[in-house]
Amino acid sequence: MGVRAALALNSAGRRWGLVTAIGVVAGYASVLLANPRHFYTDDTEAQYGPMWVMLGRHLRDGRFPALVPWEWMSGNYSMEEAGLYNPPQLLVDLIAPSFDNLALYVTVVKLIFSIIAALGVYRVALAYRASAPWAAVAAVAFPLSGWFLFFDESSWATSLTGTAWMLHAWASAVRYLRPGDERRGGPIPVFVFLYLAISVQYVFPAVESALMIGAVALGEVITRRAWRPAARLLMVAACAGLAGLETYLPGMLSSPVTWRGNERILGDDFLTVPWSESLNASLPSTVPAFTGWWGYVQPLPMVYIAWFAVPLLAFIDWGAVRRSGRDLIGPALFTVIFLMWTAGPGRIGPLRWPARVLPMFAVGVLVLVCVLLSRYGVFTRWRHRSVAAALLLGLLLVRSCCAAPHLASRHLLAVAVVAALTAILVWLAGTRGVAAACALAIVSMFPIAYGQVRAQGATPLSYHFPERRSDMRARFPHFDGVTLQLADRALVPPDEQSGTGAWGSLAFGNYAKNMGLNYVNAYTPIGYREFSRLLCMGWDGSTCPAAFGTAFSTESTTGRTIVDLMKVDRVVLQRAQYPDADSSPAPPGWRWVDYPGHERYIEVLEREGGPISEHPGPAAAQDVQFTQIGRDSVTSHLRVSSATGGSLVFARLAWPGYRVTLDGHDIGFHTVADIFVAVDVPPGTQGGDLVVAWRPPGWKIGIGAALAGLIGLGILQFGYRREWERIAITGTEFLDDELAHQVEQLRTAPV
Repeated sequence: MGVRAALALNSAGRRWGLVTAIGVVAGYASVLLANPRHFYTDDTEAQYGPMWVMLGRHLRDGRFPALVPWEWMSGNYSMEEAGLYNPPQLLVDLIAPSFDNLALYVTVVKLIFSIIAALGVYRVALAYRASAPWAAVAAVAFPLSGWFLFFDESSWATSLTGTAWMLHAWASAVRYLRPGDERRGGPIPVFVFLYLAISVQYVFPAVESALMIGAVALGEVITRRAWRPAARLLMVAACAGLAGLETYLPGMLSSPVTWRGNERILGDDFLTVPWSESLNASLPSTVPAFTGWWGYVQPLPMVYIAWFAVPLLAFIDWGAVRRSGRDLIGPALFTVIFLMWTAGPGRIGPLRWPARVLPMFAVGVLVLVCVLLSRYGVFTRWRHRSVAAALLLGLLLVRSCCAAPHLASRHLLAVAVVAALTAILVWLAGTRGVAAACALAIVSMFPIAYGQVRAQGATPLSYHFPERRSDMRARFPHFDGVTLQLADRALVPPDEQSGTGAWGSLAFGNYAKNMGLNYVNAYTPIGYREFSRLLCMGWDGSTCPAAFGTAFSTESTTGRTIVDLMKVDRVVLQRAQYPDADSSPAPPGWRWVDYPGHERYIEVLEREGGPISEHPGPAAAQDVQFTQIGRDSVTSHLRVSSATGGSLVFARLAWPGYRVTLDGHDIGFHTVADIFVAVDVPPGTQGGDLVVAWRPPGWKIGIGAALAGLIGLGILQFGYRREWERIAITGTEFLDDELAHQVEQLRTAPV
């Protein structure tokens, strides 16, 4: 390839890369026109957005928020989806407290990561020799594909961010396997992007990255019959896995005490997607048929990928694909793997709901289709191929009508639109060139996305939390200290779910974090089994009616109530769950407090002597004298004395990772009520130095593994540089014969 041709290709690549970024922005604008809250809903408003604000506050105060004790079963952020070891996520956290409009902030963050994801798809398609225009089509289509748009982008933020980094890891992996410019390949980009995908602290992108690396490596072995490049790629991936081990090690070692401690492979049919639903991939009106939140027929186009993905298969020269398409075995394996996963099993350990991998199937289809159209597209002899395209559209119509026959007229309209777009695109490709056809493909995506979101209406899973944190603070009571709320979100009627309604008095999920309030109740997908059982507390902080009696019951070994051992300052009761509770006498040591304007939703109990959460020392002490020396979120430091021996009970949940030392010697600890950290002080102790300290379990192993991964990366990078230096000296000598042959071809090409 001549220098001018190479420069032209680079210029086109940059230009269509810019088109990709602009296309994603235009796609977001289309969605926001249809629903301004589309990207601020469900788990984003109840989990991620408020969590970013809270973590950002801690980071700004100089605290690393691995553990927040007063949140109890929700406060172990070494196990939650917090991304504590992910630098871009920490930057998101740091910035979050500066934004009052949380809906605006999360939308901007998601837009940035969607652009990153789209550019990742663009790089993957280019790596498999797609033309820049078709690569841009695949890239812009991916953020507007069904599941990714309606779930990962709208709700599950960590899935969005992890996928974005995984896609760049895929592109970098392909470049690492194949010859090119030494400055733009190598093991370091693969390592960095894999680490970022792993460290978002959401297991799906980590597993998807592993499967992607396996598919790319196996495809390389099958295609080139060269195992050394594939082995090097696997070693880089292993180094990234070692570096990211600390992300998941605390969760694995703590799982016996969580809800996830008894997970196994199950054949649950919830959100398992039949393969036949892939026939709906190009019909914008599709509403697939499988068991989900809304029964058997889902109201959202979850399996939609792109309008052109199926009908344009008719315009590919499949004979040429069979002859020269061996280098696409890797992405084909990737696509097949995730197609199989979508159909089950329903749960593989912590991996539940197979529909969650639909975006992986979508990106595999988009890359393959657009690469095939780039390299083997035939748009000049279109008459016979148009018949095949019509048959494919007929299959789309039949499958969609079988899933939702009551929407047949809508499906017919969608087929007519897709048929018209296909005809115009083929005509443009044959008469005006591929660039014009690809421009049509991209522009046509925006009204389709608008129509899909508009047809959905209000986001079905929304909490309807206010968008501005200042509005939340203005309407919510100012509760100082630690608050325990006993309430059930299911008792809040839909018409009262607003900032001027129930959310002016009740806090579910991570809502309290928006206002800087310290609530026991918070969002957690992990939980702490015994604590959850004690207060029957669910993942969103909801509790059952029996929680009130349990909270004020006396723990037998200490003689203290549960709320005393928790050092709770206030108990908020939902009036719908406890009607007229304030007409009964308050528990001993507590009093009913009126909060004018909030009587409709809550009744409030506060301690007669004022808050105790900041009182020094443990929650209970028997035959031990103590003086608190220091305390923070992970450590309690006391001076203790006991002539006859005694015990201390701390207002700390007994997460794995605690270590108790007395004068530097490990003395262990036990639990009270299977929940609270308790320490036995030996008889004869006089002025002993007692330290109760928590660290994420396995943290030393995690640090050692990370160092090993970095050393391994250094060795691989050194070997990579040596190989390129050898090429510079000898011209052709390289570890891989196929690679050397391609380098020789590049070296002898005319300039």
